[in-house]
Amino acid sequence: MSVAAVICEVRYRIDKMAIDEFTAYAETWKRLIERYGGTHYGYFMSREAPAGAAMSFPQAGEDEANDIAVALFSFPDDAAYLRYRDDVAKDADGIEANLRFRKSPPFISYQRVFLERLL
Repeated sequence: MSVAAVICEVRYRIDKMAIDEFTAYAETWKRLIERYGGTHYGYFMSREAPAGAAMSFPQAGEDEANDIAVALFSFPDDAAYLRYRDDVAKDADGIEANLRFRKSPPFISYQRVFLERLL
């Protein structure tokens, strides 16, 4: 088991008609992560680029769709992350959130990636 920090990015494709429900989802999971020892850096939604903001490397990049939201959080190490997963599964708010959002998620899809600090 790694003693390195667990840093996780979750990227959602959201339903723009369900922003209020996605906000409720975000508030719930931010609170649960922090309750069980994690640091949550927030949820961020895509927006239009500033006028005239050209791509620095247009041959290799493209502007993302405008239906993206990103969450970023961390735990001190693998053990803390796994403890959070166990604890939130037994927490009344965690159980309620899983029941509520599993039936009708306020997003179309999501991707999760675990990161490590490069610099």
